[in-house]
Amino acid sequence: MKNPYFKTYSAKPDDIQKKWVLIDAEGQTLGRLATQVATILRGKNKPEFTPHMDTGDNVVVINAEKIHLTGKKLTDKEYFSYSGYPGGEKFTTPAELFEKKPTEVLTKAVKGMLPKNRLGRQLMKNLRVYAGPVHQQTAQNPEKITI
Repeated sequence: MKNPYFKTYSAKPDDIQKKWVLIDAEGQTLGRLATQVATILRGKNKPEFTPHMDTGDNVVVINAEKIHLTGKKLTDKEYFSYSGYPGGEKFTTPAELFEKKPTEVLTKAVKGMLPKNRLGRQLMKNLRVYAGPVHQQTAQNPEKITI
């Protein structure tokens, strides 16, 4: 006989309350910040978390250019990309990425912590990363969170 008190909860679209969250990345370590952002995006910090649904919040990260990496990761770590053609391998370091696109380092770190499927691509649309202190989501009144 099934016990009615131990039913698995699955959130329905009407149950999901999405809010806007603002995170200041100044002086933060890349990996530790990325795990917090990925947790908020995924919705794992909420009691109504459902693995197959987008129950997370929208995240705005400012001052992404002021993130630091520990050790020699700034010069020794490499990001790999491949065009699909012979000899089409490209390696870039975080130092090179900070010069060209300072927001890309945090974006890549968060993307690697999300599911590698449709849901992960959908969750990445809820992330906005800005290099400086000015962001375009002031109309949404994001709630500032300290990490």
